[in-house]
Amino acid sequence: MRWVRALLKNASLAGAPKYIEHFSKFSPSPLSMKQFLDFASGGSCGAGARRAWLRLQLLQSVRSIVGETDLQKDELEGEPGLEPSTAVYVQSLLDIMEFLDKDPEDHHTLSQFTEALITIRNRHNDVVPTMAQGVLEYKDTYGDDPVSNQNVQYFLDRFYLSRISIRMLINQHTLIFDGSTNPAHPKHIGSIDPNCNVSEVVKDAYDMAKLLCDKYYMASPDLEIQEINASNPRQPILMVYVPSHLYHMLFELFKNAMRATVESHESSLVLPPIKVMLALGEEDLSIKMSDRGGGVPLRKIERLFSYMYSTAPTPQPGTGGTPLAGFGYGLPISRLYAKYFQGDLQLFSMEGFGTDAVIYLK
Repeated sequence: MRWVRALLKNASLAGAPKYIEHFSKFSPSPLSMKQFLDFASGGSCGAGARRAWLRLQLLQSVRSIVGETDLQKDELEGEPGLEPSTAVYVQSLLDIMEFLDKDPEDHHTLSQFTEALITIRNRHNDVVPTMAQGVLEYKDTYGDDPVSNQNVQYFLDRFYLSRISIRMLINQHTLIFDGSTNPAHPKHIGSIDPNCNVSEVVKDAYDMAKLLCDKYYMASPDLEIQEINASNPRQPILMVYVPSHLYHMLFELFKNAMRATVESHESSLVLPPIKVMLALGEEDLSIKMSDRGGGVPLRKIERLFSYMYSTAPTPQPGTGGTPLAGFGYGLPISRLYAKYFQGDLQLFSMEGFGTDAVIYLK
């Protein structure tokens, strides 16, 4: 833990390295949707017990990131994106540790803890682009070495999965325990929608991607949606899910599908539509997005999930706005969002024709 200790030299919290060593023995627990719902409703646990549980989950998740970056330090040493990002998580670890010995039932403590979590969440807002820039500069410096790429991929998958977990835990706490409800979504349980209308999220993600595509290319493909509800064909498909997670996955897939469609049909007067099929079975909800963007060869499929690979020009820092493509983070992070609640994201491509992207959700 040499790097972590160096970052903690100026920390005011005595005994911090000892705490980090202690929590390094534990791994963040994989959490299910049911656990989040039970956490919100209380179940058999009181509010104090639930808050203490959340502190422990957050502490383990943040410590996991700090430990991962310390292990990877030699691989990415000197890259500008890594050290500041890790320092952010070390500071957040210290902030959470200040509440370990405080009474979770105390209202003043709860208010302070909620404020600290909001500060932590805001502090981490720029971590993804900062890390992305650091990895790109690492690639420019050291090239495209397969062994290094595999190490970076393993590290970033674990890093970003922990980040998703941290933000989910923080959002649930701040939305449930701050005593207010979201006026736009009064029936949500924290960030979870117990009746998430999947086709509506699909349309929202398409509309935003269409705005970007129209801005960059002055054209965009239409959307066709088909729903198959095996248990109740007359009803729209609803599920218990986090709409922001689903939106993120769909938005990234739409951006990729639109860019491929427009660029592969530059001489066409009419763009082929993007077709989305929603199929709800007994266990899985499957969302298939099909485009006519020309596809990719089989050997490149897995590379599309690499953090060090992108088919688009790298966006320049400080240019503003949301790029249609560039960092190469859309697909790998979208797959992590799917996997967070025991789902998956897969690509099936026919070179010369198009690509099917399938999101599987429990």
